[in-house]
Amino acid sequence: MKLFKYFIIILIVIPVAGQELQPTKEKNLWNNFTYDVGNILGGVGHAYSRPFHWQGNDWANFGYLTGGTLLLFTVDDELNDWKNGFRKDIPDFVIDYGHEYGSPENNYMLTGGVYLAGLFTKNEKLRRTGVLLISSATAGGFLQQVSKRIIGRARPKSGASSSTFDPLHLDRVYDYDSFPSGHAMLAFSNAYAIAKQFKSPWVKAGLYTVGMIPGMVRVVDDFHWVSDVAFSTVLSIFIVESIDKYLDSKYDEKYNDNQSKLSWNLSFGPNTMGVALRF
Repeated sequence: MKLFKYFIIILIVIPVAGQELQPTKEKNLWNNFTYDVGNILGGVGHAYSRPFHWQGNDWANFGYLTGGTLLLFTVDDELNDWKNGFRKDIPDFVIDYGHEYGSPENNYMLTGGVYLAGLFTKNEKLRRTGVLLISSATAGGFLQQVSKRIIGRARPKSGASSSTFDPLHLDRVYDYDSFPSGHAMLAFSNAYAIAKQFKSPWVKAGLYTVGMIPGMVRVVDDFHWVSDVAFSTVLSIFIVESIDKYLDSKYDEKYNDNQSKLSWNLSFGPNTMGVALRF
């Protein structure tokens, strides 16, 4: 039933995404709200349509993401055995934060709070950030819910190996809904979007680190494999960047104008794999 509701949302998104929404001349509270809702839906539709407009570098990045995920897939079982040795050393408050922060309910409390603060204080920069947060979470959330049902990968806590699948279910099959990780996707989407507000690389790095905790915790507690979380984290960057570029044409406040975009590259060598991030 929940999947059907999400599908209805997409049917609404598609026609709205194709329209050019123009701001009203009178910027009162209601007009700002309806304009922002249109941009949230338009941002979701824009993110889903981007693969049809990808060019060389975009396909190369997607290839790196796919290749890196497949490489991690080959060692997921070994990584899962390795992480069991330090589960007891992680403080309970970190574990609790990791499970709770990435949940959809708490995610929308945060993103909605940011947006409403911008709306009622008439701060366009904060409004835009809220729109970016909500639309990124919605796009990523729907995508991962559908993917879980199609792929049907076993969770580590099921006792099955990382290569066990029970795909193609309309209803969610618990313990066979590991890929991708919703917690990792939502948490890092928030961290990456909020980090756009700051120029300091140290602040950005701190936010990225906090945003990666839920994914790490889900691996440690046997809810996900490492490849689930790695894929979801990088995919969330794609989604946020896509929607943020769409919002550049919708708002006067372009806080990312003079900031370098995050770039990443995979490097390979004998028995090694590395990820280089530049921001």
